[in-house]
Amino acid sequence: MLFPVRRPRRLRVDSRLRNMVKEFSVEPRQLIYPLFVSETITEPDEISSMPGQMHWPINQIDEPINNAMSKGVKAFLLFGIPATKDIHGESGCGEDSVVCKAIKHIKEKCPNAYIITDVCLCEYTSHGHCGFINNEGEVENDISCKQLAKMALSHVKAGADMVAPSDMMDGRIAAIRKILDDNGFINTPIMSYSVKYASSFYGPFREAADSAPGKGDRKGYQMDFANSRDASIELELDYEEGADILMVKPGLPYLDILKQASENYNCPIATYHVSGEYSMIKAAAEKGWIDEKKIVLESLTAMRRAGADLIITYYAPQAAEWLMEK
Repeated sequence: MLFPVRRPRRLRVDSRLRNMVKEFSVEPRQLIYPLFVSETITEPDEISSMPGQMHWPINQIDEPINNAMSKGVKAFLLFGIPATKDIHGESGCGEDSVVCKAIKHIKEKCPNAYIITDVCLCEYTSHGHCGFINNEGEVENDISCKQLAKMALSHVKAGADMVAPSDMMDGRIAAIRKILDDNGFINTPIMSYSVKYASSFYGPFREAADSAPGKGDRKGYQMDFANSRDASIELELDYEEGADILMVKPGLPYLDILKQASENYNCPIATYHVSGEYSMIKAAAEKGWIDEKKIVLESLTAMRRAGADLIITYYAPQAAEWLMEK
């Protein structure tokens, strides 16, 4: 007589033991909260395409940080919106830039907050591209790297704990690492947007950061979403140039790339739960089509399962609150 095939059983236990044996979990300390700070406003202003997210004036940027820290979120990613722009993004590179002013304010009001700054020219250039543009409309890679390094140094001098270059210029990690080391900031880490796809999921962010390109698109320096092999090249280059943390962006649509990064690099791996992902969940939740809490926690857990050590998400404070309820 043949014995029946024995199938694995589900764990017949209560929720306490299920939580104890869970393979992957999300904790508030793994979340990074992105924030937009503006020189052009005096009161917080909601971003229309990202319900619940705000543009913050410099002198009030400590408010969302204190709120998130009370829920266990420790790290914050700053994006600046300047009062003026030019073709070279100079308003983002000086020690009096909007981000530098915000860092100093935060360090005075919230000294324990871990501040990461976005290093990119798109918020500060009049043309909206992430690097210098020549007369033929092409990106000038090498000179762009010098400007990005200058920006990174100004942020660190102002008190930033980490810099996060998001521009995708070739060689910018090496340029930033060199200028930081040459100025004595050898222990300041770099979190590189190593694999940044030319994604349609960034739409709401471009309104939030006022950074949509005036002409053309960013497909010349961001990655084609149909390709995966290119990701290994970008990851390897940034790792060899001195990046301390490698990032894959966006999050859920690129879990395969995230898994690839986590399996091949012995360093922390981050991912970005981007604005389009946030806004889609918000819109569906407002319609009553989905359970917002369950969808968010499932999404964040999927990113952790794929290998993310850190997750940048606009849901950080809300997710932290939900996690404390579990």
